[in-house]
Amino acid sequence: MYVERAGLKVATPLADFVETSVLPPVGIDPAYFWAGAATIFAQFAPENRALLDKRDDLQARIDAELAGGGVADEAFLREIGYLVPEPAPFHIATSGVDAEIAALAGPQLVVPALNARFVLNAANARWGSLYDALYGTDAIPGTPQPGGYDAKRGQQVIAWARAFLDRVLPDAVEIGSTAEGVRQTIYYRGAAGLHFAIVRDPGHPIGKDDPQHIADVLLESALTAIIDLEDSVAAVDAEDKVLGYANWLGLMRGDLTETFAKNGRALTRTLAPDRVLADGSTLPGRALLLVRNVGHLMTTPALLLADGSEAPEGILDAIVTGAIGLHDVRGLGTLRNSREGAIYVVKPKMHGPEECAFADRLYGEVEALLGLAPHTIKIGLMDEERRTSANLAACIHALKNRLFFINTGFLDRTGDEIHTSMRAGAMVPKAEMKAARWIAAYEARNVRIGLDCGLAGRAQIGKGMWAAPDRMADMLAQKIAHPQSGATTAWVPSPTAATLHATHYHQVDVAACQRALAPEVPPLADLLTVPLAGGRNWNTDEVERELDNNAQGILGYVVRWVDQGVGCSKVPDIHDIGLMEDRATLRISSQHIANWLLHGVATVEQVEAALRRMAAKVDAQNAGDPLYQPMAGRETESLALQAARALIFEGVAQPNGYTEPLLHRYRTRAKALEPCL
Repeated sequence: MYVERAGLKVATPLADFVETSVLPPVGIDPAYFWAGAATIFAQFAPENRALLDKRDDLQARIDAELAGGGVADEAFLREIGYLVPEPAPFHIATSGVDAEIAALAGPQLVVPALNARFVLNAANARWGSLYDALYGTDAIPGTPQPGGYDAKRGQQVIAWARAFLDRVLPDAVEIGSTAEGVRQTIYYRGAAGLHFAIVRDPGHPIGKDDPQHIADVLLESALTAIIDLEDSVAAVDAEDKVLGYANWLGLMRGDLTETFAKNGRALTRTLAPDRVLADGSTLPGRALLLVRNVGHLMTTPALLLADGSEAPEGILDAIVTGAIGLHDVRGLGTLRNSREGAIYVVKPKMHGPEECAFADRLYGEVEALLGLAPHTIKIGLMDEERRTSANLAACIHALKNRLFFINTGFLDRTGDEIHTSMRAGAMVPKAEMKAARWIAAYEARNVRIGLDCGLAGRAQIGKGMWAAPDRMADMLAQKIAHPQSGATTAWVPSPTAATLHATHYHQVDVAACQRALAPEVPPLADLLTVPLAGGRNWNTDEVERELDNNAQGILGYVVRWVDQGVGCSKVPDIHDIGLMEDRATLRISSQHIANWLLHGVATVEQVEAALRRMAAKVDAQNAGDPLYQPMAGRETESLALQAARALIFEGVAQPNGYTEPLLHRYRTRAKALEPCL
């Protein structure tokens, strides 16, 4: 059902939400709002389409060059406009950003906007118990014995935490305390600016036996959290979009709650308040919240344009999430998010500086519609597409007045790497990609170019996700490389991981690491080196192992996306290791198989056999899920299995190798079959 608004057809759930929940508190008349929205769509929707057409044209020219035996080298890419001239040296001019962005270094959470409980957990992950994070994970050897508190495990935890305090306390400054009876919490500011606290409580089961009565150590953990409307959600219609928007509104107003059952009891989760010290000063109680809008590619049936076509979803996100952010800017809620009065939007999947400039102008028009000062809306640029990586300085320049964030992301970036050079030849196995020449250049160029463009002290430089939430020992050993690389933030899969990763930022002086980096930007030629396998001879076992790995990853994720509408969850991999997966996983895996099919490394029969084997494996891995719909032997019935096949066999034709169009098609069909409750 749709209602007409200023020549637009707006899905009734979206119109009701905007007109009853979003606009009245900020005093914006609905007729004015929709008229302004219609003007924005009329101005930007055709340009959005033209930018997508340019993507297709560039890809077609690259495909033709490669298919004809040519090389898509730097000279060719400049000739066709894929590469643009570098801007003259400049520094970004972003102002009015919060300290979590500009001054501090620490972990960043990404959480699906459609799940209120996860959203609240992420927002409240600003502070975490180091004792709990160590006790219940493999961060230290062994596991706790069942049946209550394991004193031996507790001693391991205390020893690890005490060694950590020995490293950070000498350089820390005590800033205040709180007291409740005999319980005292003493807060410190570490040398890197992050806070931590020592809880002393002689009446606590742990504190009573501790020589210093230390009952816990609390760490400032997730400084920022991305509330995601993109890769980690399955949002295919107005109802899905409104659910995500409503959770974002609850966060901006500070009144989001969620009631759920745990151990037979009903629990209600709310947003944590700020921490008030004895002298009346406060410390933030919640992560600074950012919202990830969708990219330029997708359209949404939540709103139809005057010609009856679906509206570009990214434009709708810009308008609605901006209007919701106005609640926080005006201080209308019970809690504040940005103390600087900023709205933070993470913008993914932009290709090159033209698309970045488009986003800059779009958000400027949204600001004008909402009566916001110019550049109130800040943009985080995700460096996850090859054309953006190759033109990064120009992309940053296009956003120089509102940029607050750049980052790298291995999976999406690799998916685009494969698709861009799809016809150049067979790619190396997926596991070998991380050692490829272009990856090292990509990661290093991102930081170096960001620093050269003046991001230090103004914006975040981020690194990608640690995907294995159950492998915290490995994370502690490996993820310290992210702050050592000069990155001020890196993604983590859970609040527990945020607390453990925070220990890295106490040990690493990120600013010093930035100053120590080589001044030269790694060569563009390295970035443009395609990870081809060359004349490699493949044996059958090697091919089947790679196909099984990719097929299992695709099926394990798609079956939850299509059948259950779950966009992000802990999915067992082929070795039964739980990985936090989102759509980027599909992009690299489906593109990889499509590439091997195209170049004859694998046959259709081998791929079909792998899908059959892995459908049975994924069914077994999900045997305990009462909502799960098996795939094996149900090729004509399982929409999830059909979607997985389409992602592979139609992979070469998908725009930039993206998975969203096919996923949305099959999820929409699945929703149409769901019983009405």
